Amino acid sequence: MNSQPAPQPVVVLVDDDRSLCALTRGWLQKSGYDVRVMHDGASCLVDMRQTLPDVICLDLNMPGLGGLETLRQIKEHYPLVPVIMLTAETAIESVVSSMQLGAYDYLTKPIDRTRLETAIKNAVDRHSLSMRLSQLEREASGEGYAGIVGESAPMKQLFLQMDRIVSSDITVLINGESGTGKELVARAIHEHSGRRRHAFVAVNCSAIPETLQESELFGHEKGAFTGATNRRIGKFEQAHGGTLFLDEVAELNSQLQAKLLRVLQERSFQRVGGSSEITSDFRLIAATHKNLEELVREGAFREDLYFRIAVFELALPPLRERTGDIPLLAAKQLEELNRSERRKVEMTPEAVEVLSSYSWPGNVRELHNAIQRAWVAADDNFIRPAKLPARVLRETDRETPPVPDDQQGLAGLTLEELERRAIATALEQAHGNLSLACRRLGIGRATIYRKIKKYNLRVESRS
Repeated sequence: MNSQPAPQPVVVLVDDDRSLCALTRGWLQKSGYDVRVMHDGASCLVDMRQTLPDVICLDLNMPGLGGLETLRQIKEHYPLVPVIMLTAETAIESVVSSMQLGAYDYLTKPIDRTRLETAIKNAVDRHSLSMRLSQLEREASGEGYAGIVGESAPMKQLFLQMDRIVSSDITVLINGESGTGKELVARAIHEHSGRRRHAFVAVNCSAIPETLQESELFGHEKGAFTGATNRRIGKFEQAHGGTLFLDEVAELNSQLQAKLLRVLQERSFQRVGGSSEITSDFRLIAATHKNLEELVREGAFREDLYFRIAVFELALPPLRERTGDIPLLAAKQLEELNRSERRKVEMTPEAVEVLSSYSWPGNVRELHNAIQRAWVAADDNFIRPAKLPARVLRETDRETPPVPDDQQGLAGLTLEELERRAIATALEQAHGNLSLACRRLGIGRATIYRKIKKYNLRVESRS
């Protein structure tokens, strides 16, 4: 098999001396680096939303945003990216200030080619090692990212991609079928990024009426339209310093798509009915279950916006492509349910086999729903195949046992109704003996008292 060549390490060179940039770029390209050149700190910070550098070479004295302030902002949002400071100054104060802000190294001008290439190689190796250590820590914890469970090959590949982007502000597009956990992945990226101390703002674009989309995202001023009795702060403002997650971004209308493109370019906007420009420093993560490239060809989604939000794409595998993770997902869901109600419901190996054989068109969300229903119906504290939804049994060629007349239609009941029926049946069979009912349900007396009150159940008096 032909192996893919290793990608070239990306070096970002930031210096207002254009002749020095041209010379240095030539050196580094001959040494096998992919070099991006900028001439001021503000351009570097903007470019890092689109680039994943392995190392940054940053001039200390530049017009506009100075080297130290640029370094401070880089380390705030991209803590793992090493920065090498370049300067003609030799004052010890500058060295100390740079190192205190987190600079990896400090080189004086005129730049010595050998020393520069040595420093860059060491910095790239350190960045690679930091990424590897982060991966090993995650794998050792057994929890993936922020509770995302998965040991299958598709999930390991997903985690490797997430390792690459969590330490950057690069814009991410998450593709995946409904129920695969797109918001969970977006939240995990945020919680492992330099923005984790600020807000994670999630917006489901498909759940907002088209007439309210602009107000929801940008906010509005008092009196901007009928019913606008107060100023409203939009999601872009709420996400300042943090992450904005736009789920089902394909549902934005054409007018909102144009405004979103401007915000991503300018990082500023106006509230509905307002005239002042508002700036917001946010990271954008978008998600969709639709094929945006196809929508672009059909004219239903702006091509320029697509390229803005699809800088780095993550593809979430459907559950049918990672069936080896089903036992892990089921065990975790069961553990959470047991802990919440202090029960000890177990799943039989036969039930796990059935779950692993089903195609799960609703993905992880459908699996969780199936386990919740089976957990409520497990009156003997064991989830057996017969307790699983009928559609799962039918597809896996398991014979569905006859359903008693008084249980017809259970598959269509809500989780609360199933719970109410289970408790009512236990109380009836125990003839009002609460201790016996608790033992059969596997719950405590405080829980059964709370449920009796919640569902307004009648407890038969014991004779």
